[in-house]
Amino acid sequence: MTDDIFDRTASRRSGTKRPPIIDQDGNEVRPGGFGGRGPFDAGARTSGFEFQGGADFQSALGGISFGPLTREQRFARIDALSKLLDVAFVVPGTKIRYGIDGLIGLVPIFGDILTTAISLWIVREARALGAPKYLVARMLGNVAVDGVVGLVPFAGDAFDVMFRANMRNMRMLKRWMDKQPRS
Repeated sequence: MTDDIFDRTASRRSGTKRPPIIDQDGNEVRPGGFGGRGPFDAGARTSGFEFQGGADFQSALGGISFGPLTREQRFARIDALSKLLDVAFVVPGTKIRYGIDGLIGLVPIFGDILTTAISLWIVREARALGAPKYLVARMLGNVAVDGVVGLVPFAGDAFDVMFRANMRNMRMLKRWMDKQPRS
C-alpha cells in the first residue's frame, strides 16, 4: 500500500503520458514546481493522514484537483461557463436557447457590465491557454459588440440571445486548439 497522495508512477507503468500542467499565466509547470512540497503537491506524502483502505486523496474527493489545471481542464471550465452564459435554457415550446447572459442583461447597465466582465475573463483564459493575439483580438471584438449592443434596453437583450458572443469565441478557440500539435 502506498501513502502517496498522487501516484506518479501509475502513469509510467501504464505507458500513458499525462497532459502538461498549465498555470494561470499559460506557462507549463512541472510537478512540485512551486517550491517546497506541501500536502497537495504531486508525489507528496500524506504525513499522518491516510484514507481508509489506502485510497488516494484525489479519488476520495471525486476527482477534484487542488493543483494547477491542465489545458483540457481549463478549456472545459471556460466552455461550460460559455454554455451557461449563452445556451443553458430553452424557451418552452420553441427551439430558442438562451443563457444567464440574457437574464442578467435585463438588469439595466449593471447586468450588462457584469456579463461583459465574465466574457472578458473567458477571453483572458483563452489567452492563458496560448491563443494568438489575432484570435484574442477577434474574441474581444465579439465581447465588445455584445457588450455595447447589450446596453440597449430589451433590443440589446434580444441581440444577446441571438448573437451568443461566448459560444462564438469558444468555437474559434476550439478550432485554433484543434490545429495545434499534441505534445
